[in-house]
Amino acid sequence: MTIFRARPDGSTPWDGRIDWDGQGDGHGDGTSARAALGKDGVIAASDKREGDNRSPAGTWPIRYVLYRPDVYPDGPATALETRPIAPDDGWCDAPGDPAYNRPVKLPYPASAERLWRDDHVYDLVVVLGHNDDPPVAGLGSAIFLHLARDGYLGTEGCVALAREDVEALLAAARPGDVVEIAAG
Repeated sequence: MTIFRARPDGSTPWDGRIDWDGQGDGHGDGTSARAALGKDGVIAASDKREGDNRSPAGTWPIRYVLYRPDVYPDGPATALETRPIAPDDGWCDAPGDPAYNRPVKLPYPASAERLWRDDHVYDLVVVLGHNDDPPVAGLGSAIFLHLARDGYLGTEGCVALAREDVEALLAAARPGDVVEIAAG
């Protein structure tokens, strides 16, 4: 099992690094990449709240990968389960809704984040197993590993990497791997 370790590492709450054994052989070859974390830093998972702009500390299983088929017509190169998204795909972030922290089709009657985005940060999305088994209302939704914005701006709680680094991570990842978000 490979653990992809994301941690703060900079002058702002969201500057970070992610490290992993890129060969998947446990020998720790030192693969490392710049990462953006939550705009307001990292917080204990038990204290995570919807909309707090913090990444939840903990070890989160990689559930599957979402991707835009217009950008990756053959899907991303990975051993993980992949699912193409469509322009009407979303993710419910309304704590009082039965579909909270679950994929939905848009338009959706409750608040939901659009997955097919013009800024392309969701061209590749690694869905992490945070608050999903089962979801608890208000403890955070849509905690993903996805593409970073220009300048590695802070996220709303996700981990974000450059496109080439997400692609490298996906190439190294195997079923059963996890992403660990550390507090520091």
